[in-house]
Amino acid sequence: MDSSRRIYPLDPKELTEEQLAVVFAMTSRNPKPFDEIAQLVTEEKAADFHERWVLNYGHSSVAEHAVLHMAVENISRLACDMLEDNRLASYTEKSSRYQLIDQGFYHIPEELTNHPNLSIYTECCDFLFDSYEQTLKKALNYLKDTNPIQEGERQSSYDLRLRRIAIDVCRFILPSATLTNVGVTMNARSWEHAIRKLLSSNLSEENEIGQILKDQGQSITPTLIKYADRNNYLVLAKNTGIYEPSGETASGSSDCSAQLVHYDPDAETKLIASLLYEKSNKPYNDLLDFSKNLPDSEKEAIIDNSLKDLGPHDVPVRQLENIDYTFDFIMDYGAYREFKRHRMQTYIPQPLTVDLGYIVPDLIKESGQEQDFTSAMDASYKTFHQIAHDLPRVAEYVVTHAHLRRVITKINLRECYHLFKLRTSPQAHFTLRKVMNAALNIVSDLHPLLFRYIRIRN
Repeated sequence: MDSSRRIYPLDPKELTEEQLAVVFAMTSRNPKPFDEIAQLVTEEKAADFHERWVLNYGHSSVAEHAVLHMAVENISRLACDMLEDNRLASYTEKSSRYQLIDQGFYHIPEELTNHPNLSIYTECCDFLFDSYEQTLKKALNYLKDTNPIQEGERQSSYDLRLRRIAIDVCRFILPSATLTNVGVTMNARSWEHAIRKLLSSNLSEENEIGQILKDQGQSITPTLIKYADRNNYLVLAKNTGIYEPSGETASGSSDCSAQLVHYDPDAETKLIASLLYEKSNKPYNDLLDFSKNLPDSEKEAIIDNSLKDLGPHDVPVRQLENIDYTFDFIMDYGAYREFKRHRMQTYIPQPLTVDLGYIVPDLIKESGQEQDFTSAMDASYKTFHQIAHDLPRVAEYVVTHAHLRRVITKINLRECYHLFKLRTSPQAHFTLRKVMNAALNIVSDLHPLLFRYIRIRN
């Protein structure tokens, strides 16, 4: 057998995703090269293989070799949150920070069909979209009056710059019912899990999206996701203790915040022991004891040698993942939708609600529109509580991007480097930047040695 190195792609134009998965799976038992195995695997044989080994015997990792790209259009942002709540996937979504959202571009829940609250729901959404449109016009006029064109700046660039500022702020008025598009790339194993979660939701829209994804997915991989069904465990786990609005609510403006609720007081020692472990043959506990007794200067030198040469685009070493921080954040819904993209963390959001208050962006105040903005928030607040009495999940559709949401997250030190570097930059969503700067300041004061090496963008 030829033992010379070969590295080559298997062409998805010649093999289906299910065939590709089988070709890779068969290498564990078949000594032949991949391209020779590929000649043996027909679509029928691939289906039989997956039925037997993936579905019957639970060798689910094989399904990870089958990759599906789905274009998902005109779903609510609320449903999109559920679709994007899967770690092993890639998502690119229509940005409300850069694109103007058309009038009436919102989802009407099936639950409200023939329901007495349908009219107040559509009236609220229409009012929010009208407010968005009017606020945007006034914000643009204000920006043109207060931000003259720069020397050498083209008129088209100037208009685009101001438009982006205005759109980024005025989108705070839009409800979570606002429609969006998202491109999703995910392997079949993750698709099965994502579809199962959608089918197990107690929102009709998410059920419908799950069924369509299953049907479309089976046109590409007929076998691998065909048993993705509504799951009783997920139904019970996700729907136990459904949110019911309390009598104590905050209808007015409020602010974002970051609170560190848990950290490891021996973080520096644990990091040093982890760094030494890779070059040692001693048990971790021995290295932990050794690290505890090191002089501070030697501790600093070990950490310094591991992180001092970290470049702006470098990824820190994996040992940093042994250090965890747990935060309880309060952030606006718009910021949350940016924050949840960092899927290496473990995040658990509370239900969308109007009860924590809302953010009033500075541009709204400066352009003299705070009263109109408050009217939009009041409409959302009133409609939310009218609908929530009978349909608490459906009420979430009228929560705006300005309303605050609480989310707890456990994040390791390695991901902290990525999150804080990206989300404290001037290009980041401005309220998320505020929350991330607050979190960074907390942990930097707590563990200055561990965070001195972050290369903050400016």
